[in-house]
Amino acid sequence: MEKPIVGGQAVIEGVMMRGFGKVATAVREPSGNINVQVKPVNSIADRFPILKLPFLRGSVSLIESLILGMRSLSFSAQAAGEEEEQLSDKELIFTMIFAFGLAAVLFIAIPTFAAKFLHSITEDPFYFNLAEGIVRLAIFILYIAAISRMKDIQRVFQYHGAEHKTIFCYEADLPLTVENVKKFPRLHPRCGTAFLLIVMIVSIFVFAFLGWPDLWLRILSRIILLPVVAGISYEIIRFAGRSKNSFVRLAIMPGLWLQYLTTREPDDSMIEVAIKSLEAVQE
Repeated sequence: MEKPIVGGQAVIEGVMMRGFGKVATAVREPSGNINVQVKPVNSIADRFPILKLPFLRGSVSLIESLILGMRSLSFSAQAAGEEEEQLSDKELIFTMIFAFGLAAVLFIAIPTFAAKFLHSITEDPFYFNLAEGIVRLAIFILYIAAISRMKDIQRVFQYHGAEHKTIFCYEADLPLTVENVKKFPRLHPRCGTAFLLIVMIVSIFVFAFLGWPDLWLRILSRIILLPVVAGISYEIIRFAGRSKNSFVRLAIMPGLWLQYLTTREPDDSMIEVAIKSLEAVQE
């Protein structure tokens, strides 16, 4: 039998793990203690099994992961002493709307507007969509490279590396100890960074079927088709994460290389936090 899939994300001074129907967030408090919060995952797909079908489950997983991730970040900020209290549901919704709006401007509006300057060279819609995808990818890489220079973000990226190493150790059926976890690489094929790269590549081909309509229609169509792009991308990264095929491994290498920007080698104390988080969802 295949092992249940466990995923996670780095948070402020900690790691969130999701699996076995639970989500656990472990955070290193200023006192040095590790504060672990465990909550059940109530997925809408459990009430509507049709949402577990391929190409539908990707969009559901993405939305739920964003919500769980924001809640874990809010808890970690409070536990690490960054904030006095956690975000309320209204504040969480407002934060997500603001983040989505900012992402739409950076990764949809600006790239599709910039691609119009190709009109003097070609009128082929495919090349317009290709140029749009390249601009979107360039903005993403520059954004990651810029924030990675911040000291606080570097610590988050270290916890990101601890999360990957710990999941690798779990998948290898080894005891979750600091020494075992340290042996594994920090680059994981199912990472969200690799997922975002796949989303950008898949979007080029999906949007190419629409041709090159007016600017407002291009922006609207890209927002509407995000669930389609996410669904396809989710199936690709899910398959790549389990496949041992050498060609598949070669195809996902760019996604792994990108993780050199979003992960750092963790220290032992960070690995200890990641282990506590994973152990909490396994209990």
